[in-house]
Amino acid sequence: MRHAILGAGGIGLLVGGGLAQVGSPVVLVLRPATLAEYPGGIHVESAVLGEFDVDVPATTRLDRPVDVLWVTVKATQLEGALALASPAVAPEAVVVPLLNGVDHVARLREVYGDHVIPGAIRVESERVGPAHVVQASPFASTDLAPPPALRERAEAIAREMREAGLACTVRDSEAQVLWGKLALLAPFALGTSGVGQPIGVARQDTELLELMGRAIREVCAVAATEGAPLDPQVFLQALQGMPAEMRSSMQKDIAAGRATEVDAIAGPVLRRGRERGIPTPAMNELVRRVGAPQAL
Repeated sequence: MRHAILGAGGIGLLVGGGLAQVGSPVVLVLRPATLAEYPGGIHVESAVLGEFDVDVPATTRLDRPVDVLWVTVKATQLEGALALASPAVAPEAVVVPLLNGVDHVARLREVYGDHVIPGAIRVESERVGPAHVVQASPFASTDLAPPPALRERAEAIAREMREAGLACTVRDSEAQVLWGKLALLAPFALGTSGVGQPIGVARQDTELLELMGRAIREVCAVAATEGAPLDPQVFLQALQGMPAEMRSSMQKDIAAGRATEVDAIAGPVLRRGRERGIPTPAMNELVRRVGAPQAL
């Protein structure tokens, strides 16, 4: 299949580089300033895929038909990025977002209609230079949750991802995939960002660890109202099992002075909690510690 990557950060470069390395046609869709410093190929250093260089063409706008449009920008960059990939250019492409949070899916369906296959990726991957990505976590796994009409195409995408060395599974429930990621991501990202330390250090703070655990339970309570019954114990164990040196992208954004995804990650939980009468004091406290506005 032909792939376009909208967003050349840590996720987009890893996925695009992995697919290109095994021969899939890939094009990067970059902002003009990013294209100006693009060296013409991706350098990957990955705990899962190894280290390699691969040539990948790039453009400032989607300018050719593709089969898959991967949307891998930060949630804070989504609106600007949509202008670079008109649905008219590749009307038959399926759109696979790997953004944090849940609210972006409705926005993408406004633009691309019923061609959207929601996805979630679990990985620590960071762009450290122009087209240079370092993936440090011992895992890189993606879940896809297609509507029934797109399941066959999702299965084909998953096969290509696995051929590239990137674990990928097709799931039945969109809500389970998106809220299942959020149940771990929100406490992890907010907890590590609040103290500016990797998860191993954060876990040594027993009060913070207990707070993150309560936040997991709150996310699961809200998720249940979204049709996603989740077992909090699964995510509590996952939090304890994360590699000690693992850092969240939110923590890295704060350290670099970039805009954060607090609204995309915590906002859905806090807003739906208020709407449905589900208390979220632990999530509110974690947001406060990050220094984010309380009006999420």
